[in-house]
Amino acid sequence: MVTSSQGSERRARHSDLRRGKHRTEEPGENFARGFDALGELALAGVQVSARATDLATGKVLFSVDDHVVMPTASIGKVLLLVEVASRLAGDSSESFTVLDRAPRDSVGDSGIWQHMQSPSLPLADLAALIGATSDNLATNVLIRYVGLEAVRARTETLGLTRTALLDLVRDHRGPDDAPQLSIGSAKELTWLFASLARGEIVSPEVSQRVVGWLSLNADLSMVASAFGLDPLAHRTPDHNVLLMNKTGTDGGVRSEVGVLRGPRASVSYAVSMYYADTMISSRLAVLDGMRQVGLDLLEYVH
Repeated sequence: MVTSSQGSERRARHSDLRRGKHRTEEPGENFARGFDALGELALAGVQVSARATDLATGKVLFSVDDHVVMPTASIGKVLLLVEVASRLAGDSSESFTVLDRAPRDSVGDSGIWQHMQSPSLPLADLAALIGATSDNLATNVLIRYVGLEAVRARTETLGLTRTALLDLVRDHRGPDDAPQLSIGSAKELTWLFASLARGEIVSPEVSQRVVGWLSLNADLSMVASAFGLDPLAHRTPDHNVLLMNKTGTDGGVRSEVGVLRGPRASVSYAVSMYYADTMISSRLAVLDGMRQVGLDLLEYVH
């Protein structure tokens, strides 16, 4: 229940956000376009969380409720990729381990393995499918292989307390299932991706392997829609712009985390939206708001 005073405080906070009163180390108008868009969404009832930091200096460029734990859908698969990459470190031949899909792994939506004939694929190929298409079937097979407990232990080792992969991917979530596939805070997620980009997650080898998988991501529909990149081929710089990102999509959830490098600067960013997905116009407004943030990020790095 929200009291009148609480409602007034919330409206005031969202009004401040719409006017561009945001937290930065050096407040300015560099991100005014994105903040205006996020403010309008917040006033319309969308739960917004966002953060961006300069990769070289660690300077916070903007933040909006970046401590809040949000549903992040498939973004939690990054934690699975970190655990898998850790197991492949060194001279391990485990990358050639072939895993079979089973009926219990079956799930719809994102991914292409469900549409392929091969019933078995090497471990590293499954990770590449997750990086490229957020493959749900490959995710479930890898979770079955490494175990959710191992992913949780790895997450704790990284020092993440507000970010987690909670469950398998499911077509339907029942009362006994985790309510979300994953959760995360923008503050922790920007740190995670910045650390991956700097080679600091587990080891340089592990970080580089995860970055390689994520650089295949074909979903540029959210923040990254502003960057003008080829969704199917952007592993090398294009007009001096290089992207690594992961997105998460579910009913009423749009979330993206990434690292954007340009000729002038590099940034780590996270934007998550939680909204009532009752009309296509609501969804389009959320996606447009994320794109506006992307335009500001592109302007900053370029």
